[in-house]
This record gives sequence, structure tokens and C-alpha cells, in this order.
Amino acid sequence: MSTSGTPINREWIYMLQDGTPVIDWGDGRVQDMYSGEFMPFEERDYSHGITDAELDMLKNAGRVSEYDTKNVWVSALPEPPRDMID
Repeated sequence: MSTSGTPINREWIYMLQDGTPVIDWGDGRVQDMYSGEFMPFEERDYSHGITDAELDMLKNAGRVSEYDTKNVWVSALPEPPRDMID
């Protein structure tokens, strides 16, 4: 399998209650896989781990290049905002 993109543990990718696929970056923050927007996350927002069918939709949208049972290769997403040091 030839893969491009950044490999991310599949357990860190899931669906929210509103149907948004996200990457969990920790610290109570997730990233929308379609828009790249960072959002606060609370446990009540969680719906389910991402399915192959949902990953196929992300693949068709160009957000995912490949996936297997352990990893998802994610196309370029915006970097998380960082605090600037004065």
C-alpha cells in the first residue's frame, strides 16, 4: 500500500453527535476533518468510532488518502493554533 499524508491512530478519529468527523488532539480539543476548524470537545459530544464507510466518504472528499484497521492517513489539515511567546 502506497500512502501519503500523516498517519494518525484510528482510535483518535471519531464522529460527533452532529455527524462531524473529527480528530481528537487531546486537551479537550478536536479538529473537524472537513473544515479544519478546531473546536472544544466534551464527552457528551461523542457518537461513535469512525466506520469504514465514513472513512470512504472522507477519502472521496480528499481528506483521507488511505486507512487500515490501525491508522488513517490524513491529508494536510491546518495546524492547531499556538500561543505566541512575547
